[in-house]
Amino acid sequence: MAFRKGDTITWNTPQGETEGSIVEKHEKEFTFDGQKFNASEDEPYYTVESAKSGKHAAHKESALTKK
Repeated sequence: MAFRKGDTITWNTPQGETEGSIVEKHEKEFTFDGQKFNASEDEPYYTVESAKSGKHAAHKESALTKK
């Protein structure tokens, strides 16, 4: 279930389902918004952009659904 830059995806937030797009795939440890993420090839993380707010967030691949 790999995603590519620009793919339209959804994810759940406390406010409900959010739609956006993939900005970047991470397969190594990285820091985003002051928080460290332990990404790997087996468990990648993605930087995503909300279509509604334009804000960026980082999520595990398993938290995302392709639209």
